[in-house]
Amino acid sequence: MELTWTYKYFNDLSPFELYAIMQLRNAVFVVEQNCVYQDADNKDLQCWHLAAWNDTDLVAYCRIMPAGLSYKHPSIGRVLSSPDYRTAGFGRELMQKAVAKTIHQFTDNIIIISAQLYLQKFYESIGFVKDSDTYLEDNIPHIRMQFGT
Repeated sequence: MELTWTYKYFNDLSPFELYAIMQLRNAVFVVEQNCVYQDADNKDLQCWHLAAWNDTDLVAYCRIMPAGLSYKHPSIGRVLSSPDYRTAGFGRELMQKAVAKTIHQFTDNIIIISAQLYLQKFYESIGFVKDSDTYLEDNIPHIRMQFGT
């Protein structure tokens, strides 16, 4: 399967793209994870959005945040893969592209993520290192992780 990758600033997203992103984020983070929280947090407006598409299906997505929006350094968040495509390895490809885009976009070799604890080994395999104790975010165990030095 050949995916189409897009990397756009918020203002450049089409209404269709934005709707697909918000719909999948809600499907994964609110419904699937049974977590009631305010996903639309106003940070999207200042972010870059990396997405993988199979025709009109959103396959994988994350947002890339500039330094100072959530952390001192740039960060990657709202990382997800569509349940329909999870076993195809697109999550790894998404994160590899996200790291490269973040470093290029912000010329900062340090990237921060707030990772769900159960994904620690996945993120470590990409080069992230745990740098916090476990904490609860929206009632889900998380750890802060850093890429680069």
